[in-house]
Amino acid sequence: MNERLSAFWNNRPMIISGPCSAETPEQLIQTAVELAKNSQIGLLRAGIWKPRTKPGMFEGVGSIGLNWLNEAKNISGLPTTVEIANAQHVEQSLNHNVDVLWIGARTTVNPFSVQEIADSLKGVDIPVMIKNPINPDIELWIGAIERIQKAGIKNIALIHRGFSAFGNTEFRNPPMWQLPIEMKRRYPDLPIICDPSHICGNRIMLSDVAQKSINLDFNGLMIESHIDPDNAWSDAAQQITPSQLKKLLDELIWRSAHVDSNKNSTSLLNLRAQIDLKDDALIELLGERMKLADQIGLFKKENNITILQSERWNEIINRVHDRAIELGLSADFIKKYFDAVHIESINHQNNIMNQP
Repeated sequence: MNERLSAFWNNRPMIISGPCSAETPEQLIQTAVELAKNSQIGLLRAGIWKPRTKPGMFEGVGSIGLNWLNEAKNISGLPTTVEIANAQHVEQSLNHNVDVLWIGARTTVNPFSVQEIADSLKGVDIPVMIKNPINPDIELWIGAIERIQKAGIKNIALIHRGFSAFGNTEFRNPPMWQLPIEMKRRYPDLPIICDPSHICGNRIMLSDVAQKSINLDFNGLMIESHIDPDNAWSDAAQQITPSQLKKLLDELIWRSAHVDSNKNSTSLLNLRAQIDLKDDALIELLGERMKLADQIGLFKKENNITILQSERWNEIINRVHDRAIELGLSADFIKKYFDAVHIESINHQNNIMNQP
């Protein structure tokens, strides 16, 4: 790694920005020059090849954009990164001195494509970032990491850009925070970067999502920036100008994962000890509840009654809803929690039903 790239990769926060797509030399270079005025920006991104959902949509300028990106790098001093989807992209990017490669969500979802990329990277010393797959399958994400590691790549980072979901939601790609949190647990030594642009799909929510990722101890951000976002050729609604990006970054509160003083450490340990006690009590209560579910399952079996009793289930949900709100619990959380408890109860009763 050169000095500038090493400073980006080894320091926190890792801030990546640039246009969704390289459109013209002037657009890319001007955006890069403006971004370089902000010392927080460590890496310039630009889409060269754009995997689109339908034919006829703008699919990127192609390899000619790599020449523009290299020129933008020389003028701005910012190291560069592009999304690659196959071995040809890897070869062309390396030939144009791209500093970091990233594997996009539509590629991570396909093990054949990831393996092709991994094979083309053998013997190459370049950092690689891996976005989560478009569908919420953590094993695909892990599989991509393992394939790239086996190719000999030592510097790997993860990018969380949210997951596809059926139906309308407030997000373009719902973040499903529990999945990147699990990845942090499994790979504590790999940096994880949040991509609020693709999670939100709009400018309005960028700051909130970025701050939440910081609060969850993410290592950095990838935010799309364009010199004229309203007229961008792709994903115009989610891009912001370099000056808007600087304002957003300046207003974020960067937090530490470590407790400094012994006094604060003791206070936190005491609170965590209380949490552990409550968790133990919850597990014991759930175990007792499932023993009651077993007894109910036996009764239903002996009396030839179906497991699912919709009226009873509605009664439970309605009863706990208001009480949960009084205690400061969200309706969404309590519904998900009791749905999980209900499924476990059904499984217990089904096992009783199937016993000889």
